[in-house]
Amino acid sequence: MFGDLMGMMGKLKETQQRIEETKKRLDTVLVDESSNDGLLKVTLTANRTVKSIAIDDTLLQDKDQLEDYLVLVMNKAIEKATQINEVELAAVAKEGMPTIPGMDLFK
Repeated sequence: MFGDLMGMMGKLKETQQRIEETKKRLDTVLVDESSNDGLLKVTLTANRTVKSIAIDDTLLQDKDQLEDYLVLVMNKAIEKATQINEVELAAVAKEGMPTIPGMDLFK
């Protein structure tokens, strides 16, 4: 019994380490998003850190339009980055979970 418990604890620790490694790797995965007309472009990491924002000069003429563009494009980019982040971390977590009868958490 204790051998099984120690094995599970070791596997959990190994999984935690792989999750941390995946989080670091996700800092290097870039997500690009732009407005439909290409006047605003943003780049985020899969960990949702903004890396760059490119704004066409024509948007600088209208503050309200620029704000609307920023909200729309940033939200789309954050949604994409979040999906990538969740899929990657869930895959690592599922792979490393010990098999415990009755605990089918990841179906």
